Amino acid sequence: MRWLPSSRATRRVIAWAVLWVLAAGLLRVTLAAPEVCPAFTRADTQQSIDAAADWIVRTQEPSGRYLYEYNRSTESAVPGYNLVRHAGGTLSLYQLAIVQEGHNHQVVEAADRGMNYLLDRAVDTGNGGMGPALSPRGPVKTGTASLTLVSLAHRRILTGDQSFDGEMRALGRFLMGQQLPDGGMLNFWDPKTGAPTPDIRSRFATGEAAWGLALMHEAFPDEGWDTPVWDIMDYLATDRDELEELWPPPWPDQWAAYALAEMAEWGLEEHHLDYAQRLAGRFGQMIRWDAQREGVAEITHLPMPRGGGYGTILEGLGALEWLWLNESRLASAPLRERLECGAVRLAEAQDADGAWYYDDLTRVDDQQHAVSGLLMAAYQFDLRGMKP
Repeated sequence: MRWLPSSRATRRVIAWAVLWVLAAGLLRVTLAAPEVCPAFTRADTQQSIDAAADWIVRTQEPSGRYLYEYNRSTESAVPGYNLVRHAGGTLSLYQLAIVQEGHNHQVVEAADRGMNYLLDRAVDTGNGGMGPALSPRGPVKTGTASLTLVSLAHRRILTGDQSFDGEMRALGRFLMGQQLPDGGMLNFWDPKTGAPTPDIRSRFATGEAAWGLALMHEAFPDEGWDTPVWDIMDYLATDRDELEELWPPPWPDQWAAYALAEMAEWGLEEHHLDYAQRLAGRFGQMIRWDAQREGVAEITHLPMPRGGGYGTILEGLGALEWLWLNESRLASAPLRERLECGAVRLAEAQDADGAWYYDDLTRVDDQQHAVSGLLMAAYQFDLRGMKP
């Protein structure tokens, strides 16, 4: 019976070997799957940007309203509208116009039509504030006011026109009125009560407001607009994910990344930089995960996000790249590598008509975020009104 111990030992070794092989194979098609990142070129990226912007412009109505959602299987528009996404679409056109130095007049004119559509729907929220609402009876969203403000700030950079400074200040005052003591932002203002709707926050509105108010400080540095921005950023960096039950942390907030980029020269504190590093890691991992989604890994990896979702990842990475370039305390990170990889993969998923479809549906924000994200990959410096 001497052979039994050695036989058992042999079987144990074989069992462990099988387990290791299975584990290695599982890793090979999940976390350790090879990445596929085709070569990035600015020219190809620009073609994708132009096609997406053309979709936004050519489907816009004379009123300035965009084609919100379209079903290619039925060749028809889907009912409904979202004014926050309208403001975002307008922003992406102004960003593109900054890169092109305003030479594409169709883009600038479409952006101005989109802006007029927003401002025509502005309501007085008291104390000198204003916010756009889809109707005077509907709630004003903090996100709409924020992105309208961001769009006007970009228009000011593009044109040098200061005629909308009063509207910018009114939007800024409205956002300050929506801020909670902990730095977070309420999502709605109710015209029926003439006050913010209590207890309802938004995973998007707080970062959007931070960016809008940061741009206000850049435009009007002596007016104190930075004070609410610091409070928002403290909240985003320390409390937001837990309080709003956003998992896994950090919430991949490209709006917060934009705000951090604006604050690059303000003297960020260590907890803000830690937040930026965690955001960069989250965005980078999302690109890596998609780049691994080839071959057998198609089974183990989630489908590619829709154009809008993928674009936000690129926006976040591009904004953080600016922060990395201007903040020596941040450890090196492969932001440019991830950004270019994601840009190529996003461009390859674009339809021939310039849009990104998900189950035969496309929304204006699919093109909006894709344009903004691809611009970050190709012209990151220019988006801040600077040249490389």
